[in-house]
Amino acid sequence: MKKEIVVNRTLEETKVAVLEDGRLFDLFIERRESEKILNNIYKGKVQNIVPALNSAFVDIGFGKSAYLGMDDIVAPKNEKNIENAVKPGQDIMVQVYKEPISTKGPKVTMEISLPGRLLVYMPFSKNIGISKNIEDKQEYDRLKSIVSNLKKDIPGGIIVRTEAEEADEDEIKKEIKYLTRIWSSIVSRFEDAKPMSLIHKDLGVVFQTVRDYFSEDVMLMHIDSPKELKDVTEFVKTVSPEFLDRIVLYEGKKGIFKAYAIDEEIKRLRSNKARLKSGGYLIIQEAESLCAIDVNSGKFTAKTSQEDTAFLTNMEAAGEIARQLRLRNIGGIIVIDFIDMKKASNRQKVLEKLREAVRGDKAKIKIWPITRLGLIEMTRERKRESLFSLMGDTCPTCHGLGLVLSKESIFINVCDDIEEMNIDMHHGKARIKLNPDVYEYFSERKSRLKELFKMDFDVQQDINIDREDYQIIFE
Repeated sequence: MKKEIVVNRTLEETKVAVLEDGRLFDLFIERRESEKILNNIYKGKVQNIVPALNSAFVDIGFGKSAYLGMDDIVAPKNEKNIENAVKPGQDIMVQVYKEPISTKGPKVTMEISLPGRLLVYMPFSKNIGISKNIEDKQEYDRLKSIVSNLKKDIPGGIIVRTEAEEADEDEIKKEIKYLTRIWSSIVSRFEDAKPMSLIHKDLGVVFQTVRDYFSEDVMLMHIDSPKELKDVTEFVKTVSPEFLDRIVLYEGKKGIFKAYAIDEEIKRLRSNKARLKSGGYLIIQEAESLCAIDVNSGKFTAKTSQEDTAFLTNMEAAGEIARQLRLRNIGGIIVIDFIDMKKASNRQKVLEKLREAVRGDKAKIKIWPITRLGLIEMTRERKRESLFSLMGDTCPTCHGLGLVLSKESIFINVCDDIEEMNIDMHHGKARIKLNPDVYEYFSERKSRLKELFKMDFDVQQDINIDREDYQIIFE
């Protein structure tokens, strides 16, 4: 599979797209005025303890207090009471693992982790972990042996990432040396820093993509900014010098995201409908607490039976759902309503297809078996706001409901208000001022207004009036 990374840098925004065979696989957006704090490390001050929640709130100088649960505190093994683990006014080192969403502040942990391209170094852990995606037993044992030997001289835990597969011992040693050096500088800065201050900033979106995605199977990294190209080249010289010749400056006249048709894909992501190649489609409804996805066969009909139509549509939908969750960055509880299938074997195949499709996702995902109602329930780790939240504001007309009053409803409201005014046989002018969107509807019903109220109304349109509002004027 041919992979490419496309970077678009503008004055206010940086966008990074990961493509597989020319199709958008992952998307990252970073804006200057909504800078991310995920994985940043702070010198925080404990504000207060909440025994009922067994948690604490920490001031990290961000504005909103950060939430710290007992499970995220570095404490003796048998200690389960947060009041014995941290104290109000205490200075502690914390790392953001979940960004603020809506009215909720960030979530932080004292279990610091420093990710590299091949490894994750966890200074307060003692464990060794190997990515579950490394399935070859011989390679698994080789990597575990290398890391176990390294750990004898290094305090802390190490997680081996999928990207470390087939990496030689020198590469792994070089990276752990790099990560422990970063940790030493963080400890030093913590001692000297003022409380409620940033002591380590995570990599920007471009460098994170290089770290997490720029591997042997990436054929090209196309960047449209000479400055960004220079910075990335310097970074890659340190982490993956063998891939330097794959970084290329884009010099086309068209914008790079237009040239790759990525802008059109982003526009489609704003819709709650995602189309399938077969003719079916998904309806994706995001809410604050969960996301519901409905699978529809649309125009697609299999030549054999209804069961085959449902099965084939569901199999295609499973792959597309995994892709849409990544691109839209949807997290939390997700409920999927696949098309009903009678055969248990078909339901199991769709479940396995979904599990296989989410394997490339960097977020933690858990999928439960299909329920009696034919639903699949799953959770996806929510680390930052969704694409919808990043790119959009709540509609000022519908206030996030997704619906506005119908023209008929507005007409009824106007009639009710006129009736309440109890104006009998008005001989002066009577006007109704409306939003242009409903003006024509009222114009066509002027005779109905006259019939109801025994007077003529002059219907007028005004662009300054909101769609659901109106003015009734008697002169």
